[in-house]
Amino acid sequence: MNNRIQEIMDLEHFKTLTPIQEQVLNRKNKNRDIIGVSSTGSGKSHAFFMPIFEKLDFDQDCVQAVISAPTRELAYQLYDRCRKIAKHFNVRVKLVTGGMEKVTQMEKQPQIVIGTPGRMKDMFIKDNVLRLDTAKIVVIDEADMTLEFGFLEDIDEILSKMDKKVQMMVFSATIPESLQPFLKKYLYDPEFIEIKKEEAFQSDVKHILVPCKHKSYEQKILDVLPCIQPYVCLIFANTTQEAQNIANTTRENGYDLVELHSGLESRQRMQAIKMIQSQKKSYIVASDIASRGIDLEGITHVISCGFPKDLKFYIHRAGRTGRASRDGQCIALYKESDTKSIQSLIKQGIEFEHQDVKNKQFVDLKPYVNKRPMKKDAFHEEVEKIVHKKKKVKPNYKKRQRQEIDRMKRKKRREMIKSDIKRQQKERAKERQRQKGMDI
Repeated sequence: MNNRIQEIMDLEHFKTLTPIQEQVLNRKNKNRDIIGVSSTGSGKSHAFFMPIFEKLDFDQDCVQAVISAPTRELAYQLYDRCRKIAKHFNVRVKLVTGGMEKVTQMEKQPQIVIGTPGRMKDMFIKDNVLRLDTAKIVVIDEADMTLEFGFLEDIDEILSKMDKKVQMMVFSATIPESLQPFLKKYLYDPEFIEIKKEEAFQSDVKHILVPCKHKSYEQKILDVLPCIQPYVCLIFANTTQEAQNIANTTRENGYDLVELHSGLESRQRMQAIKMIQSQKKSYIVASDIASRGIDLEGITHVISCGFPKDLKFYIHRAGRTGRASRDGQCIALYKESDTKSIQSLIKQGIEFEHQDVKNKQFVDLKPYVNKRPMKKDAFHEEVEKIVHKKKKVKPNYKKRQRQEIDRMKRKKRREMIKSDIKRQQKERAKERQRQKGMDI
């Protein structure tokens, strides 16, 4: 093993390499481009930190490696991890993200640059204060999220100004089809390294479905929290507004927590990341986008408030716990509208326990798979026939459709009123007969 790699392992107290680190470091051709597919928490960041430091020329005062991350939080996390190693080797590393004070000039160019695509592009091409064209290695971390956020255009612009022989290292949890054109354009004969989840983690995650019934997510969470004793509990919301509501209600009820979502200012989000990494809070309320890629240690419980539209995000949520052969719980609060999502996840092989909370304890309910949809009455069946009727589309057809449904509703209401009148007439007749009997 290279001496520098051993020094990094000693510095980070690594006894062994993770599968992704081992495969990247043990390649025959270390100059070949890489596509690395591995889950968050599998040691991806050190899988590119170590080969970068292995190749660095410490005497060269220029940018030699560029690391791109799609969000400020991810860039800061990478920078925070890298600067410890950089300090050990006396290497200059620079964080470049939006929300930072604009740099007009630099006395000395860093040797490693870590940042978000847009800000790096501005400093390199627009402001001309940071020379990235001297780099020998470019790393794109969380490539699928970079694509999702639309940042590949910025990276494309940066790479167009760099040496075509630059070594590309692309790391991601998934490689969507829409990422392929970019990979074909900038990677030459890449080595594909994939670490399947079972290789990286021998996790044991228990999935629990808890019905909200008439309660909101924030109300139901107050029922659930007394039932668990987490080291760290990560609470996921589908929207920023839901995250804020949950955080406010939970905090008002005495739970000390930290929020991580797009509703926070850049400075607040950085403070949240630092607080999370210092493990000063046991409860974290987050959105998928803000927290994705953030590697949090010691998560024993995940609470999912509903299910995201893209069910892959639910898998990411659950994957935050049960790491390194530890047990974990993923508690999913659901509403009736989540039926399709739950059934889809069951088909994918997730086994849910169905439970509710009573007297601050989980109690078993009937298995969710035994739940059957309510039988539709004749009225609803007729309405569906009108809505889904196959016919030629004519002008104002929606208006006529609504009118037809309204007529059906009025008819049903008249029938209900007639039925109620008949019931009342029968009851009055019975009452009159009873009164006659009493008079006799």
